[in-house]
Amino acid sequence: MSAREWYKEWFNSPFYHKLYFEHDEEEAQRFIGKLIEYLQPPKGSRMLDVACGRGRHSVFLEKMGYDVIGIDLSELSISYAKQFENEHLHFYQHDMRLPCWINYFDYAFNFFTSFGYFATRREHDDAVRSVSRSLKSTGMLLFDYLNVHYAEEHLVHNEYKKVGQTSYEIHRWMDGQHFYKKIQIIDPSLEQPLSFTEKVAKLTLGDFTDMLSFQGMQIENVFGDYALGSYHIRNTPRMIVLAKKMNR
Repeated sequence: MSAREWYKEWFNSPFYHKLYFEHDEEEAQRFIGKLIEYLQPPKGSRMLDVACGRGRHSVFLEKMGYDVIGIDLSELSISYAKQFENEHLHFYQHDMRLPCWINYFDYAFNFFTSFGYFATRREHDDAVRSVSRSLKSTGMLLFDYLNVHYAEEHLVHNEYKKVGQTSYEIHRWMDGQHFYKKIQIIDPSLEQPLSFTEKVAKLTLGDFTDMLSFQGMQIENVFGDYALGSYHIRNTPRMIVLAKKMNR
C-alpha cells in the first residue's frame, strides 16, 4: 500500500474502528443533537454524510427525521453500514474526490477529521468541489476538523491504549505541513504486530476559507468544540466550519 494512500488500508481495518469509535457514541450523538438544534433543518431534508465510516452519524440523522445518504471510500465500512439501510437511509462506496450527485442535498457533513488525508492540495480542492456541487443552491456544508494551532500545542508524543485484548502503541510527531501518528497494534489474533501511520494536513481556517470560496461557498460560523462553543485559534480543540452555498 502506497504511503500516499495510507487511509485505504487503515480505514478498512477492524482495529481502526475499535480504537476510535467504540467509546464515544454518546459524544457523537450529543454533537448531532446540538448541531440539529442549531441548524433547524426541516424534516425530510436531504443530507449527505461524507466519509461516513460505518454510518453512526448517518443513523443518528435518519432517526431524527431526515433523508440521509452516507458515502465512504472503505468497502468494509459501507458493507457494515448497509445493515442499517431503510427507505430514508442509504450507503454507497464512493471517493469524495469524484463527482456524485448534483444540486441534490440540503446539507452535507464531514465529521471527525475525515479530511486532510490526501497527498496534494489539488485532491482536497477536488473533494470540496464535488461535495459543494452536490448541494442545492442554498445548501450548507460542515467540516468537523482538528484545530491545528491547538493540536500543535497539545501534541501527546507517546501514548498507550488497551481496548479489550488489543493493545495500541501510539507515537505522534509533526512537521511544518502535517501531523503524523504511528500506531502499532498487538492483538492475540495477529501473528505479529501491525503498524499504520496516519498523515493529516495542517489545514487552517484560512485554507478552508480559500477552498470553500473558490467553490462559491461562504463561511457562516466556526465552532470550537462539540458543544458548539465559540472557536478560538489556540484554546479550542476543534475547528468546525459551517459554510453556505451562495447564489451566483
